[in-house]
Amino acid sequence: MTEHLEAVVHGDVQGVGFRWFVRRTATELGVRGWVANRADGTVAVTAEGDPPALDRLVAALHEGPRGARVTRVDDRRGPASGGFQRF
Repeated sequence: MTEHLEAVVHGDVQGVGFRWFVRRTATELGVRGWVANRADGTVAVTAEGDPPALDRLVAALHEGPRGARVTRVDDRRGPASGGFQRF
């Protein structure tokens, strides 16, 4: 069973390698999707994968890479669309 995750990461998360961190972590977990910086200084993550893998990804989003300071992660889940081939 796969789920869809949408998350927005708040804090000092741009210019610190956050997107590369998310991509590497998601790939290691077998999660598919994308990550992007947003104009408001947050990072958006859309991902699909097994619920335990998404749980680990969300936990990693709360930590972030060295140099990041995550203050909040807003996330929600729903049914997977199956529209992603890779991260």
